[in-house]
Amino acid sequence: MYVEARKKGRHRRYYLAHSFRRGKRVLKMRVYLGTDITAAEIAARKKRAEKLLGGRMAARNRIGDPFETVLSPSEALELKTLEPRGNLRVLHLSEEEWRRFTEAFTYDTNAIEGSTVSFREVGDVLEKDKWSADKSASEVSETYGVAKAVALIRRTKTHVSVPLILELHRLVFEKSKPFAGKMRGHGEAVVVADARGNVVHRGAPSAHVRSLLEELVRWYGRNRRKYAPLVLAAVVHNQFENIHPFRDGNGRVGRLLLNNVLLKHGMPPLNIELKHRRDYYAALQAYENSHDLRPTLKLMLKEYRALKRLLRKR
Repeated sequence: MYVEARKKGRHRRYYLAHSFRRGKRVLKMRVYLGTDITAAEIAARKKRAEKLLGGRMAARNRIGDPFETVLSPSEALELKTLEPRGNLRVLHLSEEEWRRFTEAFTYDTNAIEGSTVSFREVGDVLEKDKWSADKSASEVSETYGVAKAVALIRRTKTHVSVPLILELHRLVFEKSKPFAGKMRGHGEAVVVADARGNVVHRGAPSAHVRSLLEELVRWYGRNRRKYAPLVLAAVVHNQFENIHPFRDGNGRVGRLLLNNVLLKHGMPPLNIELKHRRDYYAALQAYENSHDLRPTLKLMLKEYRALKRLLRKR
């Protein structure tokens, strides 16, 4: 930030200014300080102006949620500058690459939720039907279940729908949870707490779960040709996680839904890695607190770069 003086006739107007780059353009924001004021007056007014300018800068970095409102011109411009940084293009995976992706996704999406099945063990389970005796039956069955769900979203022609959501949950948890494929019943609340026991998220009241999911499906149907695939996927995923329609397993189904949206728009699949779990939860928190999509979109771009490394490496 710097003080800028602009002469108009016999007078001199002072502003606190900040220049920043947006794509190939250099833009500037200003806060008016006063006209023909002394250096002491400039210094006195500068602190308040810094707060105002800081707020405007933060607002410009935010990408709002089109589920709630229309993206502003600055948010749309920010999206256009974000996407090229990910070097995004349609990436057609071979059968071998799909196998690698499925194993990586199965490992990471289960590990984020606490599974102890290692990456190597995921390969043994899916390719050789082998696992160590210390692994629980539920962890093994959910390893198979996630892989089956990936196969479904890869091949299905169905876009986001309530039946698809229920089927994904059923596939992942049919041998580990008695409520697989069933939404929360009347009066069943769900609360997410951090490691210290602090409540970080409360799911929607069970009485409203179905109507909220149907509203999300309608929003997607209306806007699937209007917004970029990354925006659609981010909104569907984050809004689904806010609703939290199941007693358990919402995270895994949400990440599968994210990929359903991407694949239906010709985009490559995406894996949220265990090592980025903190960033992932922070992005969800930013969305819940202020409907800010930017952290989610930045994480998605980072994971796309990681996917390219994964496919090159093996």
